Amino acid sequence: MKNLFLFCFITFSFIGYSQKKTLQTKFISEKIEIDGKLNEAIWNSAAVAGDFITFEPDNGKPIPENKKSEVRVLYDNDAIYIGAMLHDENPDKILREITQRDDFGTSDIFGVFINGFNDGQQDFQFFVNAADGQADCITTDSNGEDYSWDAVWESKAVITDKGWVVEMRIPYAALRFSAENKQTWGLNFFREVRRDRYKYSWNFIDSKLGTFTQQNGTLEGIENIKPPVRLFLLPYSSFYVNANAKQKTYGTLKGGLDLKYGINDAFTLDMILIPDFGQTKFDDQILNLGPFEQQFNENRPFFTEGTDLFSKGNLLYSRRIGGSPSTRPNLATNEVVDASPATVNLINAFKVSGRTKGGLGVGILNAVTEKTTASIRNTETGARREELIEPLANYNVLVLDQRFRKNSSVAFINTNVTRNGNFRDGNVTALAWDLNTKKNTYNLAGDFKYSYINTTEDKKGINSQLNFSETSGKYRYGIGADIMTKDFDNNDLGINFQTNYYSVYGNASYRILNPTKYFNSFNTRINAYTQFQKETGKIQSNNLNIQINSDTKKNHYIGFGINSNPLESYDYYEPRAENRFVIIPERIGGFVYVSTNYNNRFAIDLNPSYAVFNEKGRESYGFAIGPRYRFSDKLSLNYNFNFFRQNNNKGYIDTYINPDPSSNSDQTIVFANRNVVTYSNTLSGKYALNSQMTFNVAMRHYWSYAENKNTLSLEQNGRFTDFKDYTANKNSSFYSWNADLSYTWWFAPGSQVTVLYRNNAGAFERNINKEFNSNVTRLLNNDALSHVFSISLRYFIDYNQVKNTF
Repeated sequence: MKNLFLFCFITFSFIGYSQKKTLQTKFISEKIEIDGKLNEAIWNSAAVAGDFITFEPDNGKPIPENKKSEVRVLYDNDAIYIGAMLHDENPDKILREITQRDDFGTSDIFGVFINGFNDGQQDFQFFVNAADGQADCITTDSNGEDYSWDAVWESKAVITDKGWVVEMRIPYAALRFSAENKQTWGLNFFREVRRDRYKYSWNFIDSKLGTFTQQNGTLEGIENIKPPVRLFLLPYSSFYVNANAKQKTYGTLKGGLDLKYGINDAFTLDMILIPDFGQTKFDDQILNLGPFEQQFNENRPFFTEGTDLFSKGNLLYSRRIGGSPSTRPNLATNEVVDASPATVNLINAFKVSGRTKGGLGVGILNAVTEKTTASIRNTETGARREELIEPLANYNVLVLDQRFRKNSSVAFINTNVTRNGNFRDGNVTALAWDLNTKKNTYNLAGDFKYSYINTTEDKKGINSQLNFSETSGKYRYGIGADIMTKDFDNNDLGINFQTNYYSVYGNASYRILNPTKYFNSFNTRINAYTQFQKETGKIQSNNLNIQINSDTKKNHYIGFGINSNPLESYDYYEPRAENRFVIIPERIGGFVYVSTNYNNRFAIDLNPSYAVFNEKGRESYGFAIGPRYRFSDKLSLNYNFNFFRQNNNKGYIDTYINPDPSSNSDQTIVFANRNVVTYSNTLSGKYALNSQMTFNVAMRHYWSYAENKNTLSLEQNGRFTDFKDYTANKNSSFYSWNADLSYTWWFAPGSQVTVLYRNNAGAFERNINKEFNSNVTRLLNNDALSHVFSISLRYFIDYNQVKNTF
């Protein structure tokens, strides 16, 4: 009888958790003050959302009674209101680190997830931490959480003797919903108790399923509201003072305007007029010894906000817009370049994006860059001339993404770059699909891409991939293949390094879904990949690796892995010559990763690694160490040191023209047997006066050098022989310094003042000075450093507020 009762209890509990919960809201006419007190009488008449369920680590377990969570929802003609009472038996132990916006820090969190169309496609998520900080993002199952999206809304968090209280006002302008008289929204609530690292949700989120946004509950009762006019203006003004030892100090005043307009209930227009990116984060440049360009992160807000649609097909690398000029100057033997801009100025840009109730997502991005010239001087006559290295250019992206059955999609993508005159134009078209079974247990994904480059000789190429995977349960697996022809080229608006290959790959994984005696989470994964050169069938690359990641009961992260290249491979890119290759020997290595619990005031990250090649004396090893200390809820510092060394690395350094006409070849591809050593030091920290005012520091010193021991000739068979005829110094040493000191004040919703002092220095040399201290001090002097001081003011104007005022 007891067993039968237990069986029934478990069965009905599971049924209850698997069903969608429904919460009724009610209309209000009185004003609610967002003060975190919930002392307006109307709150007591609202229905309560309770009975939260553990999301992780113990998925499916009811929330403890001493962490009981009660949430109420009200609405009026302009906004939706959320009031949450989050019980905690030890209020003094609630973690509450003060951080910048979109940074949770070491704090308890409460969040609300809203889908105005209740279609399981996209959540608008709003979070408040126990230190009264805000975070918001757009979430989709295909792209995860996009915290670059920012909305303007109000919140207040207050610690009480029973736990903590959150009060939120989210205006309709921050949401998307239809114009129907009777609304049904997708809804979920989220809570994290940081000191335990436990996460809870109101509607059960089953971790066995490969979806997040489709497991919301519903909100009912909203009637007769209308989507507001979503028109936001963000005028800004910036003043810059630039100084360095090579030129006179000068100031620059800039001004411009960003505009956001809701075309209808689904689509938004974003425009940037007279852009100013002077305060964006600096790029972490490296000593790049390889055949491919360095890829940089996008730090410009316009190109990071709400770009989930534009990531379809992986065709957009937005750093191309306003990046390096597409050509270099043509010089005569007696000419030199006096000045050549490293980047092209952006004139303006706009994007339109959104998704209809029927699941059709539309994304349009357009940007225009100005023509750019290089200044060239004749060394004999002194005469100067200008040469066009980048014409007026137009960049376009179009995405049509049709979602169906709430969890699958087919997308059409086109990227196009048109340059004025006889310069290169590029066009890439793609069809991408992401198909999931109804229960989100299996996935079939892939794409087909076609590129057309209009130059003196037209280039046409294709790239296609297909993969199948199981996406639920403890045991999961995936298999796939792709192919890319030699002339596929998406580098006008995308980024791609390797072509002319086909590959096959697979993976298998195991994970625990509930905590065990020793682990809160544990997963292991094995991956295999092999790539073949398309014409010859030679193996271009191969990899077999296994990784294990775990979270202990004390919330320390521990992982390790073994990474191997079990077969020789033929590298067709490092020689920098058509149809030439270098043979890369077999390799095996491993790493360990330890990250102690960030809840502790002192925590540390450790990551040693080692690898050895099937070649005498050829190896690589390194380690990273990252201590962090939280002095208080206001002050914290993080330091990271990285060291990496490669012994007897083989790399290209030059193409040598043979002076002897009787030689078997008119040129020799020269490699170096070299040691490559890299050091990197970064320091970041913040001091928060409150959740609206923060001082921040970010510093980075980088030094890397490649010391050539002897030179080698690359033979036709991909092997090396000694090449003593080459005597040029091709050693490389690059070091750089960057420092940002900033103050940010959010003085009104959506409006901020930023004061920034930045200095930087860098140099590339052929002579290697191995004295670390002198490499640092040579950068930190007035002759080497460039200084920038700037003040920027951005003010948020909501048309609805202005309309009501006037």
